[in-house]
Amino acid sequence: MARPREFDENDALDGAMDVFWTHGFENSSLPALLEGMQLTRGSLYKAFADKKNLFLMVMEKYEKAMVAPVVELLTDPAIPYGTKRIEQLFDSVLETVRNGDYRGCLLCTTAAGAASVDQEIADKVHELISDMQRGFEVSIGQSVKFRSADKQVQQQLANHLVTQYTGLRILARSRVPIELLEQSVDSVKLIFAKPEGSDPSAHIN
Repeated sequence: MARPREFDENDALDGAMDVFWTHGFENSSLPALLEGMQLTRGSLYKAFADKKNLFLMVMEKYEKAMVAPVVELLTDPAIPYGTKRIEQLFDSVLETVRNGDYRGCLLCTTAAGAASVDQEIADKVHELISDMQRGFEVSIGQSVKFRSADKQVQQQLANHLVTQYTGLRILARSRVPIELLEQSVDSVKLIFAKPEGSDPSAHIN
């Protein structure tokens, strides 16, 4: 009879996520993973097969914990104006850095690293980024300034915002001055700003 596992898989994946999030896939050593997961080498390989499979499982967990809430925010009907959702998302990045968290985004870090050398990891990254892009498209389609724009324009703008978001999270990880990150967020807000000379009573959101 097989012996039951003597560890909680969810806790182990949380530990692995913290290591991968801090160091990235390529720079997360086996000793660091074993320490973070509180597992022996044998237990890790028996439960998770290998480092890449472990990472893909972590990415599934990260999707539910971090990516899905972003998409939910961008499509949240309780926030009636799409631009407010976008601004809230980008402002949250600044708040995270101000609170001393420089890890950035595991998805964004992976897009800039492991996704370039491993197709399976790249496929997962593309899947999650596509989810975010669709979320941005919903927000843009529900913004006053762009709700009447051509669908292709909305998609192009959503792609631009994904690029801005990804770059912002990577810059945050590099510990650049907060002022540079604030300028980047301000540039996003300018996209949706009310044009000069427009009706002052018009509320652009």
